[in-house]
Amino acid sequence: MLINQVRRNHRDRWDCGGNRLGIGGYVFKCPRCGYETEPSPINFTCPRCGSLMEAVLAELTRDVRFRYRRRLGVWSYVQLLPRPRVRVTLNEGGTPLIKIGKGLYGKFEGLNPTGSFKDRGMAVGVSLARSMGVHSVVVASTGNTAASASAYGARAGLRPIVLLPNGKVARGKLIQSIVHGASIMGVEGYFDDALTEALEMFKSGKAYSLNSINVWRLEGQKSIAYEIYEEVKVPDNVIVPVGNAGNIYAIWKGFWELMQAGLIDKLPRMIGVQAEGAAPLYETWRRGVDSLIEVNAPRTIASAIRIGKPVNWLKAIKAVKTTHGLIVTVSDGDIMRARDRLARRGVFVEPASASTYAAYLKLLREGVVDSD
Repeated sequence: MLINQVRRNHRDRWDCGGNRLGIGGYVFKCPRCGYETEPSPINFTCPRCGSLMEAVLAELTRDVRFRYRRRLGVWSYVQLLPRPRVRVTLNEGGTPLIKIGKGLYGKFEGLNPTGSFKDRGMAVGVSLARSMGVHSVVVASTGNTAASASAYGARAGLRPIVLLPNGKVARGKLIQSIVHGASIMGVEGYFDDALTEALEMFKSGKAYSLNSINVWRLEGQKSIAYEIYEEVKVPDNVIVPVGNAGNIYAIWKGFWELMQAGLIDKLPRMIGVQAEGAAPLYETWRRGVDSLIEVNAPRTIASAIRIGKPVNWLKAIKAVKTTHGLIVTVSDGDIMRARDRLARRGVFVEPASASTYAAYLKLLREGVVDSD
């Protein structure tokens, strides 16, 4: 009983009020049943249906003004972000668009501090954690999230805890977590099993979750859309690799907010990419069902998208459907060939990132997209 009470007190201390944490300008809305409530830094699921909530800006006025800056970055868009008392940053964001071909650009997120787009989300998530008085943060990861959470946790003076599926992690990315002083724990099974353990630690009050179940992390990642807008306005298509499915939703949300603010009058078509051996979202979208078709043993060379039970699947489906988009699968062979083709053009990416180029080539052959 004492342990349960201590855990509950930890959670009570963390939930220290929306206005105090700079999230008072938001409302939580359920994408499934429409239930609305006040925002919270810790309670991310709908009390009615159990779905993950969306963090929606309550008053998105039309006085939002962007101007081209020499250095773009996540916190330069603070008008559309949470405003925690403490801002933790490693100068994330501001990544370039690299021309790949005629009318085709790659958003090179590898130039973020730890080498992935996760740094955008961690800047916001860790800032909230630091403002809340959290001492430890926890993530499940196959590599990128671990590196990012470890770096930003260390930057904020917090203890990072990383749960990894044994034997299914990119070793090069794991080195970053080790050097940043993270506590690393192995879990038998897949990423989804590690995530279950990480969420148990969060629910018990042992550590604050920075996986994409945390809606505030996705708020940082939506800055990708703002930067694309500042450089090329609204593209016809945005192709995104899909693992836990948070990023495709976050990018869609960024463009949706730009439209609500009157800065754009259309949304890009959102296209999600999954590997053939790890395609729960594709199967769910293809069959048109209203519950996730899980993959219990996902398999692909692209470890960053080797996820069988994406927690943000409902939000991702929303992003695809509202833009008349689609979800496509590619084989591991397609992924590696696409990686090699990009490398011959001077652009080196990991397999998960190469999946987007593989998808583009596939859709180009099928006439779904064009090269103009």
